[in-house]
Amino acid sequence: MASVLGDAKLDALLDGLHATSTAEEEDIERYFFHERTGPWNGMEPRDHAFMASKLVALDRDKAEFCYMMARAIGARRIVEAGTSWGVSTLYLAAAVRDNGGGVVFGAEYEPEKVKQARANFEAAGLSAFVDLREGDLVQASKRFDGPIDFVLFDIWAHVVRPVLDVLLPRLRSGAVLVTDGTGGQHGYAQLFEVLQDRAHNFKTKTLPFRGGLEMSIKL
Repeated sequence: MASVLGDAKLDALLDGLHATSTAEEEDIERYFFHERTGPWNGMEPRDHAFMASKLVALDRDKAEFCYMMARAIGARRIVEAGTSWGVSTLYLAAAVRDNGGGVVFGAEYEPEKVKQARANFEAAGLSAFVDLREGDLVQASKRFDGPIDFVLFDIWAHVVRPVLDVLLPRLRSGAVLVTDGTGGQHGYAQLFEVLQDRAHNFKTKTLPFRGGLEMSIKL
């Protein structure tokens, strides 16, 4: 089957990154479902420490869907919430490049992940299409001007709503939001409060990818 991206150099880089992410899934599952003790009240320092070195890439089929959707709407100004090593960022940056130019904006809290992500952007020849800040995503998002064409939420559920609240006034009509992991809607109640509020004028649908993938359109 032909590559969705049509970029042999980028495809080769992504093959390795997706393989690394897949290999880490067993360790992550073991930690959160078997080794971690105590009640779950959101991410704690010990959890952040465990995840600090983990790649945690968006599934390839979801990332390819995001690329194709961004191409379809001619997206040039994209926000990504959940950069990590920048795997899904590469798909979005390729879409921006192939749409004629623009920027993918994001922020990553872990310095080592910022370093690795930037190295991946450079290796792919896509650095010119990415603006990655080091620090808090909510605060960084306040400095990204609209109109925003596309947003990817691939991040802990409790962070989605604060970021969306910041971005909402800058979403253009026809903007697409994609949110990973909404299949059971667990933890996403605050997101759906916005998406289902007629005042905000969204159409939304949970797509049948693994774990669910929410596609929402701002009308």
